[in-house]
Amino acid sequence: MAIKITDECINCGACEPECPNNAIYEASEEWRFADGTELRGKIVLPNGKKFDADASQEPVNDEIYFIVTDKCTECKGFHEEPQCAAVCPVDCCVPDEENEESEVELLAKKQFLHKE
Repeated sequence: MAIKITDECINCGACEPECPNNAIYEASEEWRFADGTELRGKIVLPNGKKFDADASQEPVNDEIYFIVTDKCTECKGFHEEPQCAAVCPVDCCVPDEENEESEVELLAKKQFLHKE
């Protein structure tokens, strides 16, 4: 499953540079699928959603850091554990039960994002 940031977040920013997929953004920040990935132009995500990877997307949260679910791979293929959770001083990076994915799905998402 993807990781989410709960409202206990203190906006310290420790998690953002640790994400290998550039899936973590500061509150109110627009984001793009192209950020930190090899995705460019028109894309179809593994879940079937269609986007322009270069187009700015609306912030997911206006008050705290947030994780873009469609870019989160729980660090599978990069690290043994989610790095955001490992560095979070208040333990607010937790599994997102609403977005459960198997290890196979997470590794496929990693390959999609980074075209390996």
